[in-house]
Amino acid sequence: MKNILVAFTALTVLAASPSFAQEDLSKGKKTFKKCKACHAVGDGAKIKVGPPLNDLFGRTAGSFEGFKYSKAMKAKGDEGLVWNEETLAEFLKKPKKYIKGTKMSFRGVKEKKMANLVAYLKSFSKAAE
Repeated sequence: MKNILVAFTALTVLAASPSFAQEDLSKGKKTFKKCKACHAVGDGAKIKVGPPLNDLFGRTAGSFEGFKYSKAMKAKGDEGLVWNEETLAEFLKKPKKYIKGTKMSFRGVKEKKMANLVAYLKSFSKAAE
């Protein structure tokens, strides 16, 4: 009985942690609506005010061909910043705090919406498959 209780407790903790939570892509798509003014994803995504976000995961920061990044974003890429779940979530919380000097004028994504947004963006990345 004690082993069952320990296992149940462990599973409950894992299920509640952000990295193991079930993401909702439809909620992520809804959150992405705030991003659409500047970014595109999906078939035919092109440069807008910001770069397209297809294949973002595994991409070095400041490296989308043809987009003019801020010096700060390019420098982060030169330092080795690569977009993954953790780095993207940290950046999207408060972009100007994470990369001082970024051109991205977005205030940030609320923590409770982050996992769904990151999962939605990840669904457009081959490296994430």
